[in-house]
Parts: sequence; C-alpha cells; structure tokens
Amino acid sequence: MKVTIDDISIDVPPGTTILEAARMIGENVPPTMCYYSKLEGSGGKCRSCLVKVTKGSEKDPRPMPKLVASCRTNVMDGMEVKNTTSPEVLQARKSVTEFLLINHPIDCPVCDQAGECDLQDLSYEHGLSKSRYDFKKRIFDLIDIGENIQMHMTRCIMCYRCVMVADQLTPERVHGVLNRGEASEISTYIQKAIDNEFSGNMIDVCPVGALTDKTFRFKSRVWFTKPVYAHRDCKTCSGKVTLWYQGAEVLRVTGRKNKWHEVEEFICNDCRFHKKNTEDWVIESAATISRHSVISQNLNVYEKPVIHKKLQEKPKSE
Repeated sequence: MKVTIDDISIDVPPGTTILEAARMIGENVPPTMCYYSKLEGSGGKCRSCLVKVTKGSEKDPRPMPKLVASCRTNVMDGMEVKNTTSPEVLQARKSVTEFLLINHPIDCPVCDQAGECDLQDLSYEHGLSKSRYDFKKRIFDLIDIGENIQMHMTRCIMCYRCVMVADQLTPERVHGVLNRGEASEISTYIQKAIDNEFSGNMIDVCPVGALTDKTFRFKSRVWFTKPVYAHRDCKTCSGKVTLWYQGAEVLRVTGRKNKWHEVEEFICNDCRFHKKNTEDWVIESAATISRHSVISQNLNVYEKPVIHKKLQEKPKSE
C-alpha cells in the first residue's frame, strides 16, 4: 500500500498504521504519549498523535471529516496525510498539550524524569507560555507501592502503559485504574506492594515522572551521567541493558531504548535494581543518544580530547 505523509511517499504492508508508516519514513513523526509498540492495545488515549487525512484512498479519495489518531488508524492504498504541514494539526497538538498540563505540576527541577521526559519534549514543541487554567490541580497522597518504585500520582497523565506492563508481563496484577473521570488514579489493591519480577519495567514505559526508580532517586540529573550498553548472562531476561555511569559508579540500570523512547527488550528486577557493579556486566559500547537530547549535551565532559603537551606550553616571549 502506498501512503503519502507530508509529501513523502512510502510503500507499507497492509495493517500498518499511519504512525508506523511515519516512523518508517523517519521524518515528521507524530508525537506519542500513550502508544507503545511493545504493549498490545496501547494508543488512542492521549490524542497527541492526531493527523489530518486529506485523501482517504484511491478508491475513496474523500478526506476524513475530523483529525484522526495516527496510532490507531490503518493506512489505505493511496492515502494522503498531513502532519506538520497542517496548521489545524499543530493547533490541535497545542490544545492537547494544554489539557495534559492542566493537572501536571511543573516540578521539573526536582523530578528524576527531567531530561528524558516525553511530556517535557511535547511541551517544548507545542506548549503555551502560560496556562489558562485557574483551578486547583489534582492532589494525591503518596502511596508506598514497594521498595523499588516511587509513585507520584500528581504527575500521572493516565496513559495506562504501566497497567499494560503489569497485564502483559507479570502474573497477578495488583494495581490498576481506580474511580472514574477526573477522580481516576493509578493505585494498588488495598495498598499492596508491587514486587513481581518484571514490575520495574513500569518505570521505563512511564512517559512522565509518575513512576521513578527509588534506587536512583535524587542521586543525579540524567544529563550528568554517561549511558553505556552492557549485557550479562541472565536466566530471567535477555540481560541487555543500559548502565548509567557517573564517574566509575553505576547510578542506575534501565532497558535499552530505541529512538522512539521505547524499550527494545524488557528486563527483570534483578538486573535493574541489584546489579550495579561494573563487575556484574560485560561492557559493549557507549549508548546511542540523539544529538537533540539534553543527555547528549554533557557527554563531551567525558570525552575530552587529549591535548599534546607541546600545545599546552606557553609560547616563549621575544
């Protein structure tokens, strides 16, 4: 099937969504806050990936009457889509961003997710300079959900990714969505601890700072760390991870993420929380970081070129 997105055409197999086609092109990709390719059933909740279909297909060239969620809309042969070239789409994303920020606190200076937060990126691209919301934001009491994961419901945007991780990766899920409407929240059943073997992946899939790593909490800003790919022989998971170094110390361990900020392979809690010595791992290479990421801006601190001794000597005065 042939689809054209922002005047760039590509052939894709049947069943491909507009978002997947845009990722294949690699340019002008719609932003996502709830869609996660590794999680079945994700997408269609945050509405940040809206696009305009100006031509439905070759058989039916009529445009779609409303903007559609690119993560949930399949490509038709001959379809034409406008993403960043449509003022209507850009205005819709500004509105969606404003809604997402209605209850989300701007506490980036103390949030461990700062520097790798999808909502931060979305707000930078499409956010308003000031909020029009005059009412009090939602406030939730802190709930202890275990020794490894810290939950801040005030930051949650209800993307449901963490619930899907628990449904699809772990047995006997003990947390989910409680209540309805504005009162909806992620919580555990009678405040049970979340301690199953793959629960740490909730941290990796969370697009904001609602779920953070207690073992990394307040230790460093992410742009002061150096990410390195490593692996180990693990009987529970693939053992392929990213180690985040500060000097010679491993501050945290995460799954390896691709350029769409999605984990390539989910890892177990033993690798994530209990293996923080270099001796536990086989180091492969420096992690690939986009030059647009704030994390990349400080990597030159660790990669200073060696200056020849003669160049350091002051020139002799005449």
